[in-house]
Amino acid sequence: MALKLGLMAGYWGTNPPEDLVGVAKRAESLGYWGFFTAEAYGSDAFTPLAWIGGHTASIKLGTAIIQISARTPTSAAMHALTLDHLSKGRLILGLGVSGPQVVEGWYGRPFSKPLARTREYISIIHQVMAREGPVTNSGPHYPIPYPTDAPGSWGLGKPLKPITHPFRPNVPIFLGAEGPKNVALASEVCDGWYPLFYSPFREEVYKDSIADRPKEFEILCPVNIRVTDDLEAGRLEVKQNIALYVGGMGSRDRNFHNKLVSRMGFEDAATRIQDLYLDGKKSDAIAAVPDELVDEISLVGPKEVIRQRLAAWEDSAVTGLLVWPKTTKDIATFAELVLG
Repeated sequence: MALKLGLMAGYWGTNPPEDLVGVAKRAESLGYWGFFTAEAYGSDAFTPLAWIGGHTASIKLGTAIIQISARTPTSAAMHALTLDHLSKGRLILGLGVSGPQVVEGWYGRPFSKPLARTREYISIIHQVMAREGPVTNSGPHYPIPYPTDAPGSWGLGKPLKPITHPFRPNVPIFLGAEGPKNVALASEVCDGWYPLFYSPFREEVYKDSIADRPKEFEILCPVNIRVTDDLEAGRLEVKQNIALYVGGMGSRDRNFHNKLVSRMGFEDAATRIQDLYLDGKKSDAIAAVPDELVDEISLVGPKEVIRQRLAAWEDSAVTGLLVWPKTTKDIATFAELVLG
């Protein structure tokens, strides 16, 4: 199956990336399907897409992801409704729960019940975009209207319907998810899924979770592509990222990325990476990442090797790749490799 190709701009570091508009226009001209932004605790995901949308004509504009603790569900729906109008129906609304460090440390919200919170959140967005009636929700996480007997209530809230009619009543919603139940939720109530550390060689890891997905369900997978003859150097960047996620995020007992890699069959390596990382031995943790894992979830090597290994992705459940070009040349090279 031919793969879609998306450019992952991510979130900003110390400063905005240079020539964001030029990068997006170049990607659009080369046949990239989408341009995707993210957020952590600095830049937001929506604003750059509004800017990019004003300078492009056809490329999809996706969030990958917005964090549900950053906005109420109705606020997220307002952002989506507005941007979908401005872009003439190009928005993809990708969302996820993020991690407890950011949710509790940055947004000051409890992380508990992430699955239930996500289900409620998406349900409310669907209501807003459908605009079939006033929006209500009786769930415990996002009660709408705010209950009259709840702390601080003035008792004046009433169900409201969005003033603005959506450009599309069915803006695609994608979910960033790792755990089996969250992935199953994506296939149940969303239009697509952003995996992490996906291996086309170990699809049994998610087989049950996506078994009932609709035919049109999209799986857009972030993948590191590095064209190089120096395999060891090319793998190093991927290993650094894996070590950070598997070893350094969350606590020893609560690290979703570590559990995912363990479910993929690398349990011993995941434990060792985490032990080394949490002991302050980051270089050793990076070195402990298996080459096999790197090779399965990324595309590193000479062009001819990458072309051969792309066949596994084309034969998988994945429908598109999200890539991080480092240079203008990379944008063209990745399009040549994936799109032909």
